[in-house]
Amino acid sequence: MLLKKDDIPQKAGGTKSNANRPENEAAKHHSFRLALIYFAMGCIWILLTDRFEGWMFSESAKMMTFSIIKGVLYVLITSALLYALVYPTFKKVISANKQIEKINMDLSRKQALLQSLVDSIPDLIFYKNIDSVYLGCNKAFEAFSGKLRDEIIGQTDFNLFDGQEAELFRKMDIEMMNTKSPRRCDEVVFFPDEKKVFYETLKSPYYDTYGNLLGIIGISRDISERKQREARIQYLSCHDPLTGVYNRAYLQEKQKLLDNAANLPLSIIIGDVNGMKLINDAFGPAEGDRLLIVIADILTKCSGQNDIVARIGGDEFAVLLPNTDAHTANAITEKIRAVCDRERLEKNVIRTNIALGYATKSKQAESFADTTVLAGDFMYRRKLLESQSLRSSILSSIKAAMFEKSIETEAHAERLAELSKKLGRAIGLPEKKLDELELVATLHDIGKISIDQDILVKTEPLSDEDWSEIKKHPEVGYRIVNSCPELRHIADYVLCHHERWDGLGYPQGLSGGNIPLLSRIVSIIDAFDAMSQDRAYRKAMSLEESAKEIMKNAGTQFDPVIARAFVDVILADSETAEKREAAV
Repeated sequence: MLLKKDDIPQKAGGTKSNANRPENEAAKHHSFRLALIYFAMGCIWILLTDRFEGWMFSESAKMMTFSIIKGVLYVLITSALLYALVYPTFKKVISANKQIEKINMDLSRKQALLQSLVDSIPDLIFYKNIDSVYLGCNKAFEAFSGKLRDEIIGQTDFNLFDGQEAELFRKMDIEMMNTKSPRRCDEVVFFPDEKKVFYETLKSPYYDTYGNLLGIIGISRDISERKQREARIQYLSCHDPLTGVYNRAYLQEKQKLLDNAANLPLSIIIGDVNGMKLINDAFGPAEGDRLLIVIADILTKCSGQNDIVARIGGDEFAVLLPNTDAHTANAITEKIRAVCDRERLEKNVIRTNIALGYATKSKQAESFADTTVLAGDFMYRRKLLESQSLRSSILSSIKAAMFEKSIETEAHAERLAELSKKLGRAIGLPEKKLDELELVATLHDIGKISIDQDILVKTEPLSDEDWSEIKKHPEVGYRIVNSCPELRHIADYVLCHHERWDGLGYPQGLSGGNIPLLSRIVSIIDAFDAMSQDRAYRKAMSLEESAKEIMKNAGTQFDPVIARAFVDVILADSETAEKREAAV
């Protein structure tokens, strides 16, 4: 639909006629005055010269000569008079023309500057007349429409855009011009390459000096990024950013909405991921995050389309189940457990295990808050039953993975356990401490699970960066062991097994008696086993060479008293073995 000029309300009084403009009146006045003066002078000249001629001359020849002279004088006098009258006017006109030329040049420069300024603006800028015909635009609008400015000027939206978009733009123009007030709106534009762009458009009317509406000026801004941010903020307001499921705030709102008779029975499942701290300590937070994502995916797949899965804490989840009875809720929890049992992460080391509890509200009079508490209590009872066996399973898996990825073997751990018990008995440790020592000898390098396998199996000398990674394993081992209540008592020993007697060890730089006794023992037997076994980069040292190396470093790297006792034990075992062989 095209808008006609008659459709646009005109300002009261209409447009002033050109005949009434002050400059036209002044031109008429000057023209009339010049004509009047010329007419009066002509009349006076004719009257006076005719009388003078009749009075002075009677002969026709003389009268003819006088008439010629009179005519020449008339022309000279009127020419002088016209010059005197016209000169100021022409002077003003010429001066005005020069002024106009100067003004036009200034105007052209200003227009060029204004156009450059408008072209530099990334927003789309355009203006139209009252019939929505384009009169101008900037370069951004050229790029938007895919046409040059000269191709746009004189066209309407129907010539530039598809019918639906053009009809929308035209409707906005009509509404704005009818109300004569600016209008702001958001538009979605689909480009030929299927790109979707959001624009915020402000259209305003513009007028001439007499208040008559001339057309509209439009400014459109690409707000796609803002819309994406708003959508992201909206998404994050009700979703967990890590797992993509809903968050606690959204779950609470849905609980309020669904807690009515239409959704009964209303069930809820509460879940808490087992072994989360142990996994974070052993494999790092990134692997812990991946476990949470997998758990969330399992919960979503095992739930119905109308069920709401939410992460309500660090490692806690909830599933809200409208129109679901207790029997069905139990079946869903069993399904989740079964799927978790089949899922493994980090080369089958990490089990996806979650403790689950559920409860159901069957009557409107019941409190759903109490139902949620019951589900939580059920979940915590399950967690107590499952946590110890799960930790043991994870620890066993970590140990197996550690032996698989490094040069250390299970036989190495067994040798260290055997040597540590011998040394412990030799220095008089009680049985309880011997058990602890055996545990420390077995688990002291458990933190190596966090070290890249390429570093652990390297045959060439380690770089500074490699050593930096290697030196982290006592702390990682400490966190892993400390996360298991049944192993927490040996955590400090694991942490300190690379400390040196002279204080140059790591990670804390402890020295002398400040290093725990069991750590000092493990430090010696670990070094001895490394020396006495073949490595990819060297052959094993003999028993005597290994013992000599231990004593060489006694008082610097090793506790001198324990080093002496260890060498005595080793040499004594060697002599005993030789005697047995000789006897045989």
